[in-house]
Amino acid sequence: MKTLLKKSLMPTVIIALLVALFLQLNNKATAPDVIFNTLDGRQISMSHLKNQVVLVSFWATDCPSCIQEMPELIKTYQQYHPRGLEIIAVAMHYDLASQVENYSKAQAIPFPVMHDTTAAISEKFGKVSLTPTAFIYDKKGHLMQRTMGNLDFSALHQRLNKELNQ
Repeated sequence: MKTLLKKSLMPTVIIALLVALFLQLNNKATAPDVIFNTLDGRQISMSHLKNQVVLVSFWATDCPSCIQEMPELIKTYQQYHPRGLEIIAVAMHYDLASQVENYSKAQAIPFPVMHDTTAAISEKFGKVSLTPTAFIYDKKGHLMQRTMGNLDFSALHQRLNKELNQ
């Protein structure tokens, strides 16, 4: 009786495990529904950026790696924005507002920049505390990549070419 019960339950258990694994693999993280209040007074909702590839970059004016990667972010934006890339730069809450504004103007940053004064945006993206940290979302708002530290721009460009050609 025990053996018969085991034999009849085993396929059911295996199927249930396979279904659970399939659901887990297809459960992609999605972008938090936040509103970015930019330095130039615009409000940009993450949900309104669907159908675009979005790179959200957390940075700080006192972060040498952030300052080092900013020119490459600018070049990437200039190259890929016409094809559907949006970049949002989120300055950390501990940055002085004047430093964020001065740096953004001095570098002529072409993409939207916001100062996360209350850390609310950092919180929504999983309590970001290290800079640089970047999140890249596909056109459907699914997380494709999270990078702590400098981006590999060669790999990023390959990924953007693939995503933006779909």
